[in-house]
Amino acid sequence: MPDIETADAVVIGSGPNGLVAANILADAGWSVLVLEAAAEPGGAVRTGEITAPGFRNDLFSAFYPLGAASPVFDRLGLERHGLTWRHAPEVLAHVFPDDRVALLSRDLTTTAKSLEAFAPGDGDVWRAEFAKWQRIRDPLLAAVTGPFPPVRALRGLLRELGSAELLRFVRMATLPARRLGEEWFAGDGGKILLAGNAMHTDLGPDQSAGGMFGWLLTMLGQDVGFPVPEGGAGCLTDALVARLSARGGRVACGRRVTKVLLGSGAAVGVRDEHGELVRAGRAVLADVPAPLLYLDLVGEEHLPGRLVSDLGRFDWDDATIKVDWALAGPVPWTAPEAARAGTLHLGGDLDGLAGNSNDLACGRIPRNPFLLAGQMTTTDPARSPEGTESMWAYTHVPRGQRWSADRLRRRADRIEQVIEKHAPGFRDLITARAVSGPSDLQDRNANLVDGAVNQGTAAIHQQLVFRPVPGSGRADTPIDRLYVAGASAHPGGAVHGAAGANAARAALARAKWTGGGYVAMNRLVNRVVYG
Repeated sequence: MPDIETADAVVIGSGPNGLVAANILADAGWSVLVLEAAAEPGGAVRTGEITAPGFRNDLFSAFYPLGAASPVFDRLGLERHGLTWRHAPEVLAHVFPDDRVALLSRDLTTTAKSLEAFAPGDGDVWRAEFAKWQRIRDPLLAAVTGPFPPVRALRGLLRELGSAELLRFVRMATLPARRLGEEWFAGDGGKILLAGNAMHTDLGPDQSAGGMFGWLLTMLGQDVGFPVPEGGAGCLTDALVARLSARGGRVACGRRVTKVLLGSGAAVGVRDEHGELVRAGRAVLADVPAPLLYLDLVGEEHLPGRLVSDLGRFDWDDATIKVDWALAGPVPWTAPEAARAGTLHLGGDLDGLAGNSNDLACGRIPRNPFLLAGQMTTTDPARSPEGTESMWAYTHVPRGQRWSADRLRRRADRIEQVIEKHAPGFRDLITARAVSGPSDLQDRNANLVDGAVNQGTAAIHQQLVFRPVPGSGRADTPIDRLYVAGASAHPGGAVHGAAGANAARAALARAKWTGGGYVAMNRLVNRVVYG
């Protein structure tokens, strides 16, 4: 009988959260094995040539404001392992239907001047908000990326803001982006920056908590920009893998995990698609969506009935269609600000974004799609040959629809029409394109179920203590020594490594307990949460 592979910790999935978890455990001296289903590591942080030779296209995510600001990544020191951040001349341009532009820049004066052009006084409002951001940045990012509840971080926020201002900040965090913009800005520029950035999630302008997401991303853009890894998103993955390897950890690709193995109510290992077993001496950490972990890899017969019922109500975010282009030259934008921006928003004013979101909620394909686009060579010249541009755009569509090749082609044509309106001659520059529908994204990365890029809605009913199900908000599961380490756990989507770090810290804390104290506590928590 062959020897069974053994490690202190088995990590399922090599997305950024899985690799962060693996690194933290390796730092603690644990032996760590990461099992990845795909042929290469990285999850949704990968790069390939899918359009034309010499054009490096990010297959999924591309810009990383939360990654650049993440305390988790900062502690890992990835720059020492090959990571270099690159920036476009300007951060983000929201192009209105009439070609006006609201510009977000790392230069505070430039952003304020852009907003001032929409309404006198709006530039000063922006400066005041950024000053507040600078005061609370560190405790707020600690709260966003740390375990829930963020007790220590909240103490820091209370110190900086005081009780009265903190109460108003919490109120702000609940507001829709439209309402927040109306309270702060007289002109359309500031309002659209908040609403457009909120739509990096699946929250439209009129959904609760959208204002907080919009505020957070715009403040990050003003602070650290929307940077990209030099050479491609996959270079961030390369740095995480290199750091892990230097500490003795291993990543094995082409080994899809099909079962979490249990013994005496605890996770004791996994079985992969080849039938090979790996014994986990201390922990199993899963960088996969919670419904897949619980229902497919564990099995509902091992779970509390209420948890199974809650998982049946798990709310995914919208499906996604993405188009990548190899362009013969820079995009000929009519608005000069758009030519300098790495990230672009197109497809509507505030009401237009609301209409887009309403269409999605009603299961309709938006006639005027909201586009989130990236000019990658403008941001990082290493992405394509000199004088060319590597560009992408994505848009959301309702879940659960069939997308034939012809239907995808027509949707990609519609996306190009939106860009062509603001950049006449754009389509003449296209030398190659690659169109990825929801099923294509899922085929490349099984975690992107039906093209859902955030592993669950960002809506308030599935955040904090409700993520991924009511009573959660922590990496621990009803199974001892099994931890949720992916984006369907708190704090959710985006590339910041926080969910993986939280899972690793939970595993380390569990390992310090002796006797049955931890198990008894976990059973008590499960009884309270699941009945």
